[in-house]
Amino acid sequence: MKPKRIVVKVGTSTLTHNSGKINLYNFEHLVRTLSDLQGRGNEIILVSSGAIAVGVAAMGLNERPSKLRLKQATAAIGQCRIMHIYDKIFSEYNRKVAQILLNQDDVNNENRVENLKGTFSALLDMGVIPIVNENDSVSAAEIEAEDSKIFGDNDSLSAIVAKLCDADLLILLSDIDGLYDSDPKINENAKLLSRVDKLTQKIINMAGSAGTWRGTGGMMTKLSAAKIAMESGFDMVITNGNNMDNLYKIIEGEDIGTRFTAYKKECD
Repeated sequence: MKPKRIVVKVGTSTLTHNSGKINLYNFEHLVRTLSDLQGRGNEIILVSSGAIAVGVAAMGLNERPSKLRLKQATAAIGQCRIMHIYDKIFSEYNRKVAQILLNQDDVNNENRVENLKGTFSALLDMGVIPIVNENDSVSAAEIEAEDSKIFGDNDSLSAIVAKLCDADLLILLSDIDGLYDSDPKINENAKLLSRVDKLTQKIINMAGSAGTWRGTGGMMTKLSAAKIAMESGFDMVITNGNNMDNLYKIIEGEDIGTRFTAYKKECD
């Protein structure tokens, strides 16, 4: 059965150029594709990174701030600009969007979780596309200790959101084609794994360190997201965000990127 409810997470490296400036082409192509998928009958939830990087670019800064208060300030500026871009482009395709900002307390508190489930359900019933991001402007603990961020640059957050929403599929759009058996930037003979059915220690050892300077995610955070997805009963796919058309093929079940398959539940 084809997945209907789909969570798509887009990383900072997909939404910005190497210079740190906004990649408007990828923004537009992503929005057009998601709008078309919704038109086909899919329910779409978008988890979007990039607030700090876009805020840095908006303020004309040369690099990501090191001080906490400046990181939070640029996150607030960037989130406003990102939502303006999303709202503008989605509206051109007659789609409505809503913003949901989350932090650790929101997903650890039972009452808040139930409220979140109700909000997501209502938005999807109304045909609205929720756009989710970590609330970096107030999440001091996560933004200050980036290596131990609870959501890992939104990778784990997207898996948690997918679990909350009973999603059928999670797709992570990254700056890499998927999980390789070794670092493709170092080893030209590195092989892409098309499917992972179990997160063994060997698979975990294939993950490298953090991602680009524009974001904090790496393959390890994606494997953490995969663990949540597989244990929760839905597939997760890592694919390159520079080819949005792959979203269609992934939903059709084609082997694009790396698919982490859900663990089958044993019948009583």
